[in-house]
Amino acid sequence: MTQPTRISFGFMFLLLVLVAAMGLATPLLTVLFSFFALNIFRWKGRSKNFAVAMLLVTVTAVCVGFVLFATQAVVAAPQIAGQLIPRLHETALKLGFELPFTDLQGLLTLIKGEVAERFGLVGLAGTTLLRQLAFVIIGMVVSISLFHNATIVIDRDKHTVRNNLYSFTADEIAKRFELFYKSFHTVMGAQIIISTINTFFTGIFLCVVDYHYWQLLIVVTFFCGLLPILGNIISNTIIVCVGLTIDLQHAMGALAFLVVIHKLEYFLNSKIIGKRIENPMWMTLLGLIIGERLMGVPGMILAPVILHYVKSEASRVAVEHQAVEAAQSQPSGS
Repeated sequence: MTQPTRISFGFMFLLLVLVAAMGLATPLLTVLFSFFALNIFRWKGRSKNFAVAMLLVTVTAVCVGFVLFATQAVVAAPQIAGQLIPRLHETALKLGFELPFTDLQGLLTLIKGEVAERFGLVGLAGTTLLRQLAFVIIGMVVSISLFHNATIVIDRDKHTVRNNLYSFTADEIAKRFELFYKSFHTVMGAQIIISTINTFFTGIFLCVVDYHYWQLLIVVTFFCGLLPILGNIISNTIIVCVGLTIDLQHAMGALAFLVVIHKLEYFLNSKIIGKRIENPMWMTLLGLIIGERLMGVPGMILAPVILHYVKSEASRVAVEHQAVEAAQSQPSGS
């Protein structure tokens, strides 16, 4: 391994550490998602300007949709909780234990108190939201700049020494970034396909049985589906809870349907995600836990990407033949 290559690996390691330590997962995800979208919009040789325009239109549409979704969610969430909590409290009493809240106000007090303080949500105010919004805008600008020109060394011809350390190291860093983006493209591309299929069938079920708030639940299902493994658990729990606000039959029917759908999804995972990622479930879960603790929800999205990237980089590094023979010749109990 050459010196520029070693420096580039150190650079990527330091970058990922800084992203986790300084809370920069949001701009990194924004750059990756924006670059992913730009490459899709440029499909079949369309111009870069067309791709950028489509990205801006898409972002605008997403922002409008998010505002509409948030408006409906603010109204629907208290209604769902107000109907659900008494049922849960009654069921808990029948099972011989008591919940720490008996109504919506009690739940809100619990969230604002113990839960919010434990997970550091007390200080989440306008300043934090504005900072995250600024990160998103900066990430989009960076992705558009990279899309137009991803060259790192722009004055290569002006260097006194042609084969210099800076140029070679910059080329190696570019290779690291290229492979990291390919890992993101592989993981998130597969996850988006799975989430879309899951959302499609779940949406049909919710519409057929005339589920309450089915529009909101479809949106929640899709976005939760972008989180590997845990996302489905979250969306399924919400759907079953909404079913309980109608009656027990709706909740049990939804649970049975979701079990069948996710049995199908396991097959799709093996065909779509398994062939692309090929990481054991325990490794993915461990990555999700560590990612959440270090970077929150963005860290959970980035965790499978980083795992795939590390695996891709490690699989490209050759091991000396003598070292392999020495390792294989050692007794298994040593």
